Amino acid sequence: MVAEVTKPFIAWALFAVCATQIVSAQQPATQKELILWQKLAATIQDEDRKLDGVLGVAILDLSTGRTFFLNADEVLPTASSIKIAILAELYHQAQQGKLKLTELYTLQSSDLVGGSGIARALTPGVTRLTLRDVAALMISVSDNSATNVIIDRVGMENVNTLLDSLGLTHTRLLRKMMDVQAAAEGRENVASPREMMLLLEALYRGKVLNKQLTEDFLNLLSVHKESYLPRPLPEDLRVANKPGELEGVRNDSGIVFTGNRPYVISVMTTFLRHERDGGEVIVRISAAAYSMFDSLSRASQYGRIVSTHDSSPP
Repeated sequence: MVAEVTKPFIAWALFAVCATQIVSAQQPATQKELILWQKLAATIQDEDRKLDGVLGVAILDLSTGRTFFLNADEVLPTASSIKIAILAELYHQAQQGKLKLTELYTLQSSDLVGGSGIARALTPGVTRLTLRDVAALMISVSDNSATNVIIDRVGMENVNTLLDSLGLTHTRLLRKMMDVQAAAEGRENVASPREMMLLLEALYRGKVLNKQLTEDFLNLLSVHKESYLPRPLPEDLRVANKPGELEGVRNDSGIVFTGNRPYVISVMTTFLRHERDGGEVIVRISAAAYSMFDSLSRASQYGRIVSTHDSSPP
């Protein structure tokens, strides 16, 4: 998909032709709000032009349904961001009664693979954790051994069946973590930015889990972690996200709970000449998106922000 512009954005068509798409929402935007979206689009396009690699972005305003897309249907490596889908299936099976999150698992030496920071510090054959604890290691420190334990427990095919049920046909878990041979054979865990956005939206809106499990799922996904999306944001802002890193790949997808304007954002990069550049692009796009949503959240329809500590000059 190169470009698509819906009627409320005809005036933006010439600009949007550069692989971007801004889609109208359930309610029409004011001209001022539309200008803010246009400025965000310009910022992201500028980042895309400068990046030595491929950039895909999907952003959804959870309050209005308005979206922005850049190369959003490109299927890209997820790296550890696929763990969002694995976690979703774990909670889905808990809801179905197929397992209990409090079920105990004893860590085995055979579970240990590369990228296992915490798991390698534990005692195999002795350490017992609940499945929720194992999942917490998978999300908070991206422990690959913990991830493989969860994959074995829920079943790789069941993760993909859940994705199919949500219409996410391009998002696939095709190998366990650190399975280099599978990756060399072309079995890669993949998704598109649009589908990562849609997965998070479905979870946020309770289309996958009941209210209690949805809340616990988002709490676990919101545990502080080293990642790109939250880096430029206020420390106390809740961000439910999961980054991913591979050679030539940097990703981060999540929900940012900004006042009354929460939003979903997925930024994926691949074919990176320098991985650091990909991470820095995600940070800058995250900052730009937050700036807009924070303004929309705190301002009136006219853009006035009313504060008890207004220090603006008269």
